[in-house]
Amino acid sequence: MKRICPVCECEFDGRIDKKFCCDQCRNTFNNRQNQDTVNYSRNINRILKTNRRILNDFFEKSSHKVNRDKLIAAGFNFDYMTNIFRTKTGKVYYFCYDFGYLIHDDGNCTVVEKKEYVD
Repeated sequence: MKRICPVCECEFDGRIDKKFCCDQCRNTFNNRQNQDTVNYSRNINRILKTNRRILNDFFEKSSHKVNRDKLIAAGFNFDYMTNIFRTKTGKVYYFCYDFGYLIHDDGNCTVVEKKEYVD
């Protein structure tokens, strides 16, 4: 029985439950179906990696205390982080992978590195 491939629209033979003429068409179809989800995840990962790189840059420059406006000017996005750590004293650290920051009342941030991630 002849069937038509939904991707390339060519005729093909094969098992009765076969939907695509080849693996390339099957992969193309599935990639198109998942494109929105993949793009959304890719964009979030890009923002997180950018945030981590910016924190790393300020940490390596030995400027562990940096103004919030300087982070924003460097492209930092405060809306995205990988985890939050609360200390017993009530301080809240926001982390992007292994680098994090603590926001002070005066608009400054302290950049820290969490060494437990590098095992």
